[in-house]
Amino acid sequence: MNSVEQLIGLLESSSSAAAFTGAGVSTLSGIRDFRGSKGVYRDADGEKMFDRSWFDRDPSCYYRNARELIYQIHQKQPSLVHCVLADLEKRGMLPGGVITQNIDMLHEKAGSRKIMELHGTPAEHSCVDCSAVYSYEDILPVTSQGNVPRCRQCGGVVKPGIVFFGEELPQDQLSMAFHTAAKADLLLVLGSSLVVHPAASIPVHTLDNGGKIVIVNQMPTPLDDYAVLRFSNLESVFDKIARYLERKEGSDTDF
Repeated sequence: MNSVEQLIGLLESSSSAAAFTGAGVSTLSGIRDFRGSKGVYRDADGEKMFDRSWFDRDPSCYYRNARELIYQIHQKQPSLVHCVLADLEKRGMLPGGVITQNIDMLHEKAGSRKIMELHGTPAEHSCVDCSAVYSYEDILPVTSQGNVPRCRQCGGVVKPGIVFFGEELPQDQLSMAFHTAAKADLLLVLGSSLVVHPAASIPVHTLDNGGKIVIVNQMPTPLDDYAVLRFSNLESVFDKIARYLERKEGSDTDF
């Protein structure tokens, strides 16, 4: 039977552990996922929201629909999972850091330092015409109202640094993620159904190089049969890890 104690033992014995996170990690913070029963893509314009060709035709479609999902995330707090991952990194138990498919900036807010953002980030926006750069805070007064931000220099449309459909993933982040996964002797796959490629193929690099993967996700994934441990409830698993870390902090003893 899979147990969290076994997972903790793997973390303790690992020398190069890393984490791979998907939308399930952030639903615990009250952020909607994309493909779930109440996901963003089930909304009327959901499929158009992150479509680059549609953005070029009508950027208001993105900004109107992203008002709650993206431009209110500064009001959200990191979940228990975000916080425990940051704590594990701080303790040297997650030296590989976090590879994430998420675009909500909550890993950074929780205190993680080594973060590979495969699908970009809204922390930075840029003009599609002159490439002038704006921070999330710069454009928030406009975008929080669902309006389209315009460049102060040339008047062009400002686009978030999120990877839209039709765009390539940031090669530096992707290369770093593949390298980290290949080096990892343990990869925690958290809150991802592993269906969006090429990101979903990253855990395979851990397996191909002799590492182990642990999967914690409510829905099945294509790699379930290759996981040394498989759990369905993120909150339950990370609550137990958090309690272990608290006891470790107080007594410096195992279990």
